[in-house]
Amino acid sequence: MPSDSKPSQPQTANAKRIAADSESQCSAASSGDSDSGQRSSVLNQRASRRCFIQSGGIMLAGGSVLTPGLDAAEGVHASGSDVLKIGLIGCGSRGTQAVIQALQADPATQLVAMADVYESQLHSSFRAINGRHADRVQVEGQRFVGLDAWRQVINSDADVVYLMTPPGFRPLQFEKAVDAGKHVFMEKPVATDAPGVRRVLRAGEAAKQKGLAIAVGLQRHHDARYRETIDRLQDGAIGDLIYARAYWNGSGAKTNSRRNVTTELDHQLRHWRHFDWIGGDPIVEQHVHNLDVINWLFGQHPITAQGQGGRDPQANPNLGNSFDHHMIEFAYAGDKRLLSQCRRARGCWNNIGEHVHGTNGSCDLAAGTIRDFDGSVIWKSDAATSKDRGSQQMQTDFFSALRSGTLPNEVEYAANSTMTAIMGRMASHSGKLVRWNDALNSQQSLADVEALQSLRCPAPVLPLADGTYETATPGQTKVV
Repeated sequence: MPSDSKPSQPQTANAKRIAADSESQCSAASSGDSDSGQRSSVLNQRASRRCFIQSGGIMLAGGSVLTPGLDAAEGVHASGSDVLKIGLIGCGSRGTQAVIQALQADPATQLVAMADVYESQLHSSFRAINGRHADRVQVEGQRFVGLDAWRQVINSDADVVYLMTPPGFRPLQFEKAVDAGKHVFMEKPVATDAPGVRRVLRAGEAAKQKGLAIAVGLQRHHDARYRETIDRLQDGAIGDLIYARAYWNGSGAKTNSRRNVTTELDHQLRHWRHFDWIGGDPIVEQHVHNLDVINWLFGQHPITAQGQGGRDPQANPNLGNSFDHHMIEFAYAGDKRLLSQCRRARGCWNNIGEHVHGTNGSCDLAAGTIRDFDGSVIWKSDAATSKDRGSQQMQTDFFSALRSGTLPNEVEYAANSTMTAIMGRMASHSGKLVRWNDALNSQQSLADVEALQSLRCPAPVLPLADGTYETATPGQTKVV
């Protein structure tokens, strides 16, 4: 990891003692033994397949810039006749769904490698994908299990790697995939802290130089209704844009029993949405979708954030260290504002969507509906939308771009939207006004994930003596 990625997590005396115990276990684990069921054979790097011939630059639907003028890149042949080989890292429900959609998007694709920390999850994913596309699942001998198994997928002969693990691992895995010359589809968010965002941005630039296609799972950019509605708004349909509202208010995240948990790290991996180092917090892991839409609409990222957040007193204090609600005001250049709500609680008002107000009216972006000040509908998109908000279309666009020889690179806007969410978390954790440049240049790293080679390694966050976890204290917690 780079020098700016060293953990800055404070530890109590009890936490330090637990860390010392775990360090010794981790040292023993890395000296030769491995987790049960892990296939430890490492594949030799195979020679690159035929060159990917780049065509001229165009603009993809949804705003993905295709960069012209690069040299031919190693990877896949662009004629449309070759099989594109896919490697899946992270076999949860989202990774499984994405690969099924990828195989549906392009009939000349194959799944050739899979990796997950948990063997049971890998098998469930394999059964689901194989049940839909048995003729194109070719993973015999290439199903890898363990915390470090992702490296074997990157070293396989996959042309396109799907990074679908929890986001705390994203910067490291993306960097290594680009180093290996792989095209990448990665889920959002792209990081959980500012050093991770900077690492992703550097790898994104390296991908451009290598001529690699990079797509990110902010699928609203590929949803026809969102695209049409944002085009209308940017053309002045409600006059000058003044302020926006964005919501991700939903029910609580699923929790599992500690009954089958073997170590503290195992517990945190199974409950990753509740730990900032790996999940980022709900504002980063979920609300990033809505924040991304507003950045896209305004054509910029915010310059400051201030707000508040905390934890429901009825929530399980032994579960993790993430806040479960945030209310943030983001300020943009041109005196625009975004009022942002993110909440994870049961039995409350729920809403997921984005709204914008201008000098001549307002718009519900998810519904594609524009109203005047009297509340009358003056325009409604007739573009079809789907429950997945463009997830399938996102895969179709990605493989169409690969086949045509163009190179989507969605890293910059995805990194900016991820950093917007992280800045919002910083504002609520600290209780201070946070500025963009200070947030982006923050040296606060939440974890050194490269050190996590085994489930017996110490977790980046350790419980206190009573089993609870130290959380941010607004007014006292430092974030930059």
